[in-house]
Amino acid sequence: MMSTGGLISRATALLPGTATPPVTTPREPAQEAAERELSKPMYHQNDPGLLDRALRKFFAWLDDLFGAASGSAPGGTTGLVVIALLVALAVGALWWRLGSPRRAVSGAGVLFDEGIRSAADHRTAAEAHAAAGRWTEAVQERMRAVVRSLEERTLLDPRPGRTADEAAAEAAACLPDHAADLRAAARTFDDVTYGGRTADADAYARLRALDLTLDRARPLLTGPTA
Repeated sequence: MMSTGGLISRATALLPGTATPPVTTPREPAQEAAERELSKPMYHQNDPGLLDRALRKFFAWLDDLFGAASGSAPGGTTGLVVIALLVALAVGALWWRLGSPRRAVSGAGVLFDEGIRSAADHRTAAEAHAAAGRWTEAVQERMRAVVRSLEERTLLDPRPGRTADEAAAEAAACLPDHAADLRAAARTFDDVTYGGRTADADAYARLRALDLTLDRARPLLTGPTA
């Protein structure tokens, strides 16, 4: 004898269109399948690019940084803005006072980088540059005029490849009273030529005055005495 409940269950199982029991998949294979599906390019066409994501992370970090700083700075956000302005003013003042950052001189360069010209030629070129406000070029040509003039007076032996520092040291031997000025002139030449500094009217005026002074200076004779 079969109970009514048994008949109903059997009949239900034999009816067409009856829903099949749900298929259960283990958790890990299901997760892997979902990840493989979601990794397809069709799901990432509108994703932000690498640069966009990096910028978002940077601005989020910057926002957190300013948030933390404003919380600890006196006066909150207003105090932080005041501190930032003071720092910017200090940096600007140092930049104005010291000039642009100097690049390290990788090596001493030669004084003359072209064909032989007379001291008068270098002076003419220096004055032309100065008249046009090209102070760096004016300083370079005036230093070359100084050294070439000493060579023309036989106070220095003409030597290709001589550096400004070498010329100053050699000239100081016969013009000891001007040794400091010669070293300063060589340093100025190196700074504007190889150190990334920009010359100005004062630097050129010092080189010009030194040139005129040395042109009239009497050398120290170091030859043998009787």
